[in-house]
Amino acid sequence: MESLLALANSHGRHKMSHQQRLTLHDFEMPMTRGRLMQFADDPIGCMKQLNRDHGDLAVLAENDQRLVFVFSPELNREVLSNSQVFESRFFAVRGNRNSSQRRVTSGLLSQNGTEHRDARRMMKDAFAKKILPGYHQTICQIACELTDSWHAGDTCDLNAEMVQFMLKMTAALLFGVDDAAFAYRLGALIDSWVHRNHEIGMGALVSSPQFAEGYDDLLRQAEELEQSVQEMFQSHRSSEHDRLNILSLLFQVQQSQGQLTDNQLTGHATLLFAAAHLTTAHTFSWTLFLLSQHPEVLQKLQAELRAKVAGDIPTLAELDGLAYLDAVIKESMRVLPASSYSQRVAVEPTSLGPVHLNPGTPVIFSQYITHHRSDIYVNADRFIPERWATITPSAYEYLPFGAGPRMCIGAPLAMAEIRTALTIMLKRFNFQIQPMSTINGHVISTMLGPTSTIPATLLPCGSLPESVPVYGSVHNLVQLPDATRIGAIPIAA
Repeated sequence: MESLLALANSHGRHKMSHQQRLTLHDFEMPMTRGRLMQFADDPIGCMKQLNRDHGDLAVLAENDQRLVFVFSPELNREVLSNSQVFESRFFAVRGNRNSSQRRVTSGLLSQNGTEHRDARRMMKDAFAKKILPGYHQTICQIACELTDSWHAGDTCDLNAEMVQFMLKMTAALLFGVDDAAFAYRLGALIDSWVHRNHEIGMGALVSSPQFAEGYDDLLRQAEELEQSVQEMFQSHRSSEHDRLNILSLLFQVQQSQGQLTDNQLTGHATLLFAAAHLTTAHTFSWTLFLLSQHPEVLQKLQAELRAKVAGDIPTLAELDGLAYLDAVIKESMRVLPASSYSQRVAVEPTSLGPVHLNPGTPVIFSQYITHHRSDIYVNADRFIPERWATITPSAYEYLPFGAGPRMCIGAPLAMAEIRTALTIMLKRFNFQIQPMSTINGHVISTMLGPTSTIPATLLPCGSLPESVPVYGSVHNLVQLPDATRIGAIPIAA
C-alpha cells in the first residue's frame, strides 16, 4: 500500500534537498532524464522501460530530483535487509505533532529503528502462526455468508464483490466488528484518505498545486477517521466478544505491558486496516479472473478440492494438504502482485553499484518487475501454477509480502484468508467472465488492482468456464491464453 507520497518525506513540500543536486558523476550512471510524473502516471510501464534500458539498476532524473530503482534479487536484498541505512517513509504529509494526521499515520508501517522493532514485538503474537486457528471460524463464516448470497446464473462484478467481502473480513478479524455497514463506511473513509495522501504526496515530491489545494481536506479527513476509529475502540471495550480478534489481543498487550497508548493503537489500527483489505481483495479478484481464463488450471484445482475437502467448509487439516491450491495462489501473487512496488529512503550516505546515494534519496524496488524476470521464472509472463512443484525462489526473488525485517506482519493471516475463502468459493461456484469485457489494471498507491469492473456469470462448480476474449490493459500485465486476445490495447483507467 505504500505510495509515492513516501518519497517526499524529507524533501520539503515542493522540491528535494540541495543534497540531491546532480553532479558530473551522475551522467555516468544508468540514468534516464524525464518527468518524475511519468512514474506516478504509469508505475509499471515506467519501470519496465527503465529495466529494459538500464538493467538491474536505474535512475529517473528530472532537474535536481531523482528516483533510484533496483530490479534484481541481489539489490532487493541489499536494500531490504539493511533497515538501518534504508528506512521506511510511508507518508510524506504527517501534519503537526498534535494533529489527527500525525496520529493516524503513526502506526507500524511508518516506524523505524527501535520504535519499529518494539512495536512489531508487541504486535507479533496477534499475527503468529500459532494463533491462526483461532481466526478460522470467522474466516469460514464470512466466506459462507458471501457464497450464500450468490446464485448460479446471476451476474456480478468480481472486483466489487471481493472489495466488499474483504471489508467485512478485515473489520471482523481486526476489530471484532460483525457490522457490514460499519465496515463499508470505514473502508470508504480509509480508501479516500489513502488516495488523498497519495495525491498530496506527489505534490510534495514535484512542484504541483495539488499540495496546497488538498492539504486542508486531508487534515479534515484525518480528523474524521481518527474519531471513527476511537469511537470503535470505545464500543469494543464496552462489548463482549466471543470471537478472537486482533484488537482484543492488542488491548491485552496494552493492559499487561502498559506500552501502547490509545493514540498509538489508533495509528496501528488505521494502517493495518488500510494495508490489509485492498491488497487481499485484489489478490482474490486477480486469482478468480486468472482461473476463469485458464479453465484447465481451474479443473485441476477443483479435482484436488473434491478429493481432499470432504464438505463445503475445509478443516485446518484439509487445508494443509492442498498443494495445488497453494501453487495457484503463489502463481497469482507472482504474475499480478497486489503490491507492485515499494520504496525506502537512504538515511545516510551509501552506494548501490555505481550510484551514490545522499541522505534522503528515494530507492524503489518492485515485486512486479522481480516476479517477471525470465532468468528466475521460465515463461515469466504466463500463469503456470505447475512451476511451483519444481522451484524454490529465495525471499528476494519472490516477495509478494516484502522481505527482510519489515516483511508484512500480516502475511500468515492473509494467506489463511485466501486459502480458506478460495476453497469455500470454488467448492460451490465457478465464474464465467463476460466476453468482450474491458479488464483494466493499474497501480494506485503502489497497489496493483483492477480499475474496472470484472463482470462474471456465476456457474455451479460442476460447470467449467471458457477462456473468452477481453479488452483492456490486463494484457500488458500478464500473458493470457490466445483465446483472450482481441485488441490488447491499453484502455485508460
